[in-house]
Amino acid sequence: MKRIFILSLILTVAQSLYAQDDLMSILDKEKTGPVFTTATFKSTRIINGQSVETIAKKHLDFRISHRFGAVNSGFTNLWGLDEARIRIGLEYGITDRLMVGVGRSSYQKTYDYFAKYKLLRQSNRRFEPVSITAYAGAFTNATPTSPDMKFYNNLERQSYVGQLLIARKFGERFSLQLSPTILHRNKTETTIDENTLYATGIGGRFKLTKRTSFNAEYFYTLKQIGTTYVRDPQYKDCFSMGFDIETGGHVFQLHLSNSRGMIENQFIGATTGSWSKGDIFYGFNISRVFSFDKSTRTTHKK
Repeated sequence: MKRIFILSLILTVAQSLYAQDDLMSILDKEKTGPVFTTATFKSTRIINGQSVETIAKKHLDFRISHRFGAVNSGFTNLWGLDEARIRIGLEYGITDRLMVGVGRSSYQKTYDYFAKYKLLRQSNRRFEPVSITAYAGAFTNATPTSPDMKFYNNLERQSYVGQLLIARKFGERFSLQLSPTILHRNKTETTIDENTLYATGIGGRFKLTKRTSFNAEYFYTLKQIGTTYVRDPQYKDCFSMGFDIETGGHVFQLHLSNSRGMIENQFIGATTGSWSKGDIFYGFNISRVFSFDKSTRTTHKK
């Protein structure tokens, strides 16, 4: 009887110790928590199109985008360098997931304003294999209108865009993103171009060194639904490629594209350049981030 009691006591203690170890293991995992993926892309843009990235809370991103003329414009135009279009923008992080932005493009004197919200962040958990960000924007063309131009007011030239940005970072070097898109124009430039366009963007980043990467993106726009054509044939799909160079608080993007437009209603809705004909435009984006978070600045000083 005594032996049975001692054996039972040993088994009870062993079971208790095992349960305690198992509980500690669970608590350690909960304490560690999920590991979220960072720097899927180095900027809020892949090239022209939006990336899944958002600006950190209380941070302001000042952006300058520049596009020169076509490379095939020849020597007299210095292969496009004599021409320029520019966009200046500001983007602010309201939270680490929600950001808003405004911009002004010299082309068609267009104002753009948008919001992005990160719905899901990629992590080491099974049910979070990708990052998903929702993006919505609007564009106001501020050039003069008249009945002779087929536009009576600027409200007719108003455009809207909605995107779901879905990206995954595969290891430290490669990231890939899909961008299903709906673009609506209140009135189009030609009668054979539908007001609402459906497009899908695919973009990627391949890290070359610690501070440089090769980026590329392509936006395919649906040309016809059944037997009905919804696109004017003069408009082409936008394809761009280039390099990101990170220098401290700056991200410098150099690229080539068949679109001179820098916002969605331009590079998705109105690209006319063709790579095969040399309608290639050289351009760059400069991003400089400023922090208004005092706690971050204090930590940095320490």
